Amino acid sequence: MITIVSAVRVLVATKAKPSHDSGSLLEKEFYESFLDVLNSQKQTGRLNISTQFPYYKEVVYKPDFEKKIMGKPVVYDMDMSSGDFLALLYLLKLPVELTNLKSDWLGNLCYVGQVHPTFPAIGDCKYAKAIPQGSGGLLDSDTLYGLACDLPRSPRRYTAENSVKSGAPRDADHPELRQPSEVDVWKSIVESLDPGSKITILTNGPLTNLVKIIHSKNSTSVIQEVYIVGGNIDNDTNKGNVFTVPSNEHAEFNIFLDPLAAKTVFESKLNITLIPLQLQERVCSFCAILNKLRTKSGTPESAFSERLLSRLWQLQLRHSSYHHVDIFLGEILGAVILGGHSHLNLTYNFNPLKIVANGDISNVGQIIIDEERGKPVKVMESVDVAAYYDHFAEVLRDQNQSAVIGSFQEQEEIWNTPPKQNI
Repeated sequence: MITIVSAVRVLVATKAKPSHDSGSLLEKEFYESFLDVLNSQKQTGRLNISTQFPYYKEVVYKPDFEKKIMGKPVVYDMDMSSGDFLALLYLLKLPVELTNLKSDWLGNLCYVGQVHPTFPAIGDCKYAKAIPQGSGGLLDSDTLYGLACDLPRSPRRYTAENSVKSGAPRDADHPELRQPSEVDVWKSIVESLDPGSKITILTNGPLTNLVKIIHSKNSTSVIQEVYIVGGNIDNDTNKGNVFTVPSNEHAEFNIFLDPLAAKTVFESKLNITLIPLQLQERVCSFCAILNKLRTKSGTPESAFSERLLSRLWQLQLRHSSYHHVDIFLGEILGAVILGGHSHLNLTYNFNPLKIVANGDISNVGQIIIDEERGKPVKVMESVDVAAYYDHFAEVLRDQNQSAVIGSFQEQEEIWNTPPKQNI
């Protein structure tokens, strides 16, 4: 028990001073001073990636496709999940004569028609609050689960298109490094197309970026088709996967997170192929896919994929917070279907589909069959699961189009070894 004699008076801070600049996005005064100290050149670290290694050298490896006939142009719209990252590896490993991967986009911070309470420009993101723990969009912790350190380092860095609007205290010093917007990337891709060519789009996340493309000038005329990974149909028998919103039993995350964007896409004139949740769930066996990847003759891509999937499986077995991570396996399916492997024995049907986008959290994002007002959509119904696992592992183990430098450890060895002297 503390007596008055032994007590000590302590000044307790209860509230930080607000920013003197009422127009600043940094609400507290100490935010700016804290960032100023971190960005100061005084007492900065002596080592960075270019000075830490005695023989550091930036080398750009460019493939020679001059004599190859390029396949169909593909744009991949992904968010930051492990499954999307593995799907990207798969697409990069496919022969360029089959698919010519033009670009991949990352998901948006917020979605169509929502208003953020402190930054109205980016929306409210009320549906984004349902994103489960460990899916916050950070490359190492949320996508690669600590394995990003195994990957080779690239000297390329991007800043926001407009750093101040994105929350930084000032614009970047190098505007040439600002990452182009998805619309700018789209315009560049369209301009690079051969006459008569059209683009195939694969989406593995909310359809926010696709809506921006639809609204840009003459965009739909150059889109061949769109593969959408997501959605849940036949609500009477199939449950959705938005487990963080128990009242919504039949929605799927990619549609739930931006229902207005999904509604716009499904009501457009685009040719849509849907890879629904119930088909993805048939290819969600960690054991089956790891058995195919675990071979002696592999590549950096297959080895990294095996390590990442093994970690996800162990986390799922050890802690309930990771009970959902097997859904990432289903996210690879869209890329494999787009690849067009003939032995997958795919079957499909056309259903008149309609997106529920009424703002009611208990049913928003659900897909219903509406014979009168629904749009006919090609829905994938079945796949040869064994052939799917075999094909995915076979592509990742293919020595063609494999990484020149397979890991950061290999890169370290190069940067610590003196170059061979010419005799």
